[in-house]
Parts: sequence; structure tokens; C-alpha cells
Amino acid sequence: MQLRPNVIFGAVGRPCARTVIGMKLRYNVRVYPSASQRGSLARAFGCARVVWNDALRLRHDASAQGLPRPTAAELSKRAITEAKKTPGRAWLGEVSAVVLQQSLRDLETAYSNFFASKNGTRKGPKMGPPKAKKKTARQAIRFTANARWSITKAGKLRLPKIGDIEVRWSRELPARPSSVTIIKDPSGRYFASFVVEADDKPLPELDVEETDTGIDLGLACYAVLRGRKIASPKFFRRQERKLRRAQRAVSRKQKGSNNRRKAKLAVAKVHARIADQRRDFIEQETTRIVRESQAVYVEGLNVKGMATRGGRLGKSVHDQSLGRFVRTLEAKCARYERTFVRIDRWFPSTQLCSRTGCGSLTGPKGREQLNVRVWTCTDCGTRHDRDENAEANLRAAGRKRAAEMRHEAERQNACGEHVRPRKPGQRSVKQEPTRSPVAARGGAGWNRPRSRG
Repeated sequence: MQLRPNVIFGAVGRPCARTVIGMKLRYNVRVYPSASQRGSLARAFGCARVVWNDALRLRHDASAQGLPRPTAAELSKRAITEAKKTPGRAWLGEVSAVVLQQSLRDLETAYSNFFASKNGTRKGPKMGPPKAKKKTARQAIRFTANARWSITKAGKLRLPKIGDIEVRWSRELPARPSSVTIIKDPSGRYFASFVVEADDKPLPELDVEETDTGIDLGLACYAVLRGRKIASPKFFRRQERKLRRAQRAVSRKQKGSNNRRKAKLAVAKVHARIADQRRDFIEQETTRIVRESQAVYVEGLNVKGMATRGGRLGKSVHDQSLGRFVRTLEAKCARYERTFVRIDRWFPSTQLCSRTGCGSLTGPKGREQLNVRVWTCTDCGTRHDRDENAEANLRAAGRKRAAEMRHEAERQNACGEHVRPRKPGQRSVKQEPTRSPVAARGGAGWNRPRSRG
């Protein structure tokens, strides 16, 4: 696979975004399909949506009739193979079969997440059952290696039953991608998202005592680090007037008309510009933090709760996108082998005096004192900057938590289990396995020996 080595920015003036997914990387690049290719992609989007809805209806019908749950193979046979032979679904053969199969896999994944969330085995917010898909502004299809897609020597993306699509590469892919997802966003732009296996890239190790930093996130100042502050960019607030005019134009257009469709596209373009600016800002700042800091200590925030209970500040909380900032920073620390510690959200970093030997809780409390940016400790008389004091407290708490994590890792044995420390003079006793009461009565099974040291 050969890619063009040139560096070309997209239409919005930013390089392709990169998101860390475990041991994989996702590279998003801008693609420019022709008019006929856009029609083929529209058919693929629609066919994938129809297969999803047909398979969902088959599962609902089986559940309503008390029949066993259809398997993935049965759904593939009835919703794709047999459906292509009927006059009402014959047009499913115009798109790649891999796209339709991936739609069924996404449905199975959605059901698995729903059942895991219902049983309590899945972390995060509760998930509901899958719903029927409608034609929305954002659409996507996925091609795996079975589809035999490729990247040509000219740098174009060759997709089955679609053709060679022009791609604006901003960098070379580090390895051969395992899948590609074609995405059409609400503003009418097309992107190709490649999933690539990549190894970690450890950066040169720095002195922890001199480079570690706590990060205090907020609204007045986006982030306060050790020695510098990151000003709040307020991308949404800067475009709010332009967005208001565009939304007002939509409300004046007749529903279903072409003018309304064009006005809605103008609104989507404003939102896309805001999202691109915010994403680029987060990528640049997190990369700089990882390069300059050996250890990073971030406070845990309930962003959804802050936006809900913030009242008039809710819009500003969403504009900051603090949750995305923390997730991106955590992923980059994991890839570049930097220490990342998340401090408990209830830690009083703002109220605690950071002077050594004091530590009294005399700082400003409650939302009524959010405008208090400088305060004086009543016990020691030290004058504190609210944000810098919080960063110092987070750094001290992060160092303590990092030491505890290293100690816990050292206490683990080769099997990954914690080893109970022995008392002075105590010797290790090996216990022979004993038969359980069930086995003593003739049943099967043995009790596992319990460790005594």
C-alpha cells in the first residue's frame, strides 16, 4: 500500500483527527466523491438502514409470538439473502453485501449492550433497546477486509460497487487499516475513517518532581496547569450570533421546500465549524501537556450534572467540552506512557489551603462564591489564587494516589492477585485440598485450597 507523502489540509483548514481506541488508532480523512459516487453512497446508506429495520422487525415479531430469538445467521438469510429475491427488496443487490452484513453486526452489538446494561454487567449509563433507524443528516457505512477495498497507487480509495474516490491525505497511515467507515456528516461533507493497529510510542522520560502537574478545569479559565493557564476559547459563544441568524432563517422557510433544506445546511455548517475548532484545540493542548509532563493529575468531573444544575451556565459547560478533553488526555497518556491519575470529584481542591502544614478548609464554598477568585486563609493568613491553589492541591493528591497505585502494583503476585503480607515470624503453610460436603456424600467437586499466607 502506497500513500502520497504530501500534507494537505481539509477544507476547514485542519489535519485529520485521530482518536485512540485501546491498541488501535482511528484516522479520519476528507474524501470527495463525484456526483455518481454520491448517488451510490446514498443507496448504500439507505440499504444498510433498511436491513437494520427489517432485522429489528423480525426480532420483534419473534418476541411477540413467543418464538426463540433469531440467530445472526437466520437474520442474514431472511433479511438479506432471501430479501434480494423479492421484488420489494431486489435493489439490495446494488450495494456491497459486506455493508449489509455490517449493519446486522451493529444490530447484534446494540442488543448485546442493551442486555449487558440491563443485567448490570456494562459500565456507564443505562442503554435502551435498539430502535428503528430513520433517514438523518448523519449517515455511515463500514467496509471490512472481506469487501476487498483498497487504496490505489494514485492515493484514491477504491470501494466495491462505488469506485475510486478522491482522498485528501494529511499524513501516511502507519499500517494497513483493518476497516474503513464512510461517513456523511450533517454539513454534507464525506469522511473516510480508517482503523489501524498501532504500537505505543513512549516519549523520553522526564523528571516527575519537576514536570508533573495538576489540571484544574473550569469555565472562567479552561485549565490551570503548573506554571501556565489555558484561556477559555469559547468557540460556541463566538459563533452564537451567526448561528442565531441561520436558525432564524430556517424558521422562516416553508417546511419541505428546497430553501428550507439549504437553510438547514447553513446551520449544520456553522455547527461543523465549531466542532472542528473545538476538536483541533483539544488535540493540540493535550499533545502539548503530554510532551511537557511526565505525570498528569486531573480532577474527576460530573459534566452532565454541571450542565444540568448550572442554570444559565449550562451552555458554557457544554461549550468547554471538558469530558472530551479528559478522555483524549487519558488516551494519549496511555499511548505515550505518561502517568495519568484521576482525582475523586469530591476532593475539596478549591477549599483546601495548599500551604505546607496548614491544610485548613477555609476556601470559598458553594455556587454563591464562584466569583471569588482570590481568598485568604483564616488560619495561616496565606493569600491564594483560587485556580492556582486548586492545581497545587490536585498535584499533591495526585502524587499521593500515584504512590499508592505503584505500591498496589508491587503487592500483586504473578497471577495478578493481591498477596496478604505475613506477620513477623509467620511461616507459609500449604493446605491440602479437601473434599466438600457435597463430594463427601458422593457428589462431584473439590474445594479449592485457601491461601493462609
